Amino acid sequence: MHDIDLDELLGDEAGDDKLDNQAIALPDHVAGSGSLDRLVDQARNYAEAATAENTNKAYRADWKHFASWCRRKGVDALVPSPAVIGLYITDCAKPQDGSSALSVSTIERRLSGISSNYRQRGLYLDLKDRHIASVWAGIKRQHSKPPVQKEPVTPEELLKMVAALTFSLRDMRDRAILLIGYAGGMRRSEIVGLDVNRDETEDGRGWVEIEDEGAIVILSTKTGWKDKEIARGSSEQSCPVHALEQWLHFAKVAHGPIFRRVLRDNSGVETDRLSDKHVARLIKRTMLDANIRSELTDKERLALFSGHSLRSGLASYAEVDERYVQKHLGHASAEQTRVYQRRRDRFRVNLTKAAGL
Repeated sequence: MHDIDLDELLGDEAGDDKLDNQAIALPDHVAGSGSLDRLVDQARNYAEAATAENTNKAYRADWKHFASWCRRKGVDALVPSPAVIGLYITDCAKPQDGSSALSVSTIERRLSGISSNYRQRGLYLDLKDRHIASVWAGIKRQHSKPPVQKEPVTPEELLKMVAALTFSLRDMRDRAILLIGYAGGMRRSEIVGLDVNRDETEDGRGWVEIEDEGAIVILSTKTGWKDKEIARGSSEQSCPVHALEQWLHFAKVAHGPIFRRVLRDNSGVETDRLSDKHVARLIKRTMLDANIRSELTDKERLALFSGHSLRSGLASYAEVDERYVQKHLGHASAEQTRVYQRRRDRFRVNLTKAAGL
């Protein structure tokens, strides 16, 4: 519920604190021209698109934090010194000024952000240097904690959440988001990134082709374009394809982003794409409305679920061979899929009794 606003973290400062692609420029010996300058601008746009927008924002915040630390310590941030980085991550793990220590995962991302910034500037930071590697190994050993995994939504819980929605335009949209997100095993950015047809928006992540037997979702992923099948459900109430068709029909969405803001009076839709934060808020809200896990307090229940709960729900509870789940979710390895399968299969085989105990 408390999403960090990275734009607010970044503030209005620019200059060397900002990780951008200004390092992509014409060589000094090449004279500029209108045509070449336009190509430089386009190259910078492509470089920016090489990583996800949220990753770029996080990396900019990481560099700003590091550069600010360097200024306070009287160190030049633009010199990639493993010894300085080792001291920096030490201070992050156990700060000397009384501020809160950062988690191991946050420090790891800080290292990635700093390293990425240096690469953009044509500089090299050796993360395997002993000043970094040995300190980092010690930090992980002393401060690492088991990962906190959000709860997957069970099929029964999803149906209750969907049943808690009305048939207003806004709720028709949200019903389609929940069902498509679950059946597609999709990340929240992938859900809101869908367009009606291909090549309709610059910020789109893919599009949907609806057929008689279901829908084909074509997505742009880290490893290229992938497609996944979302078959029709056993009833209209639980069918993700039917929910999507209803939303598109009544919202009169025929071009551009599929999931958009609805006017306050439910009379129509806007043109802007929904933020991916809406998916997380929707899951939490409908979970409360459907009285899911009612034995817990509202605060405890809100902490259980996130935008990832739809994707992990399908992975955890789909009763099919893991290779089908792996392909559907686009996991690079079977081990990624087995993380969810283990949760599903706990205690199915009782080795204690099998051993005669």
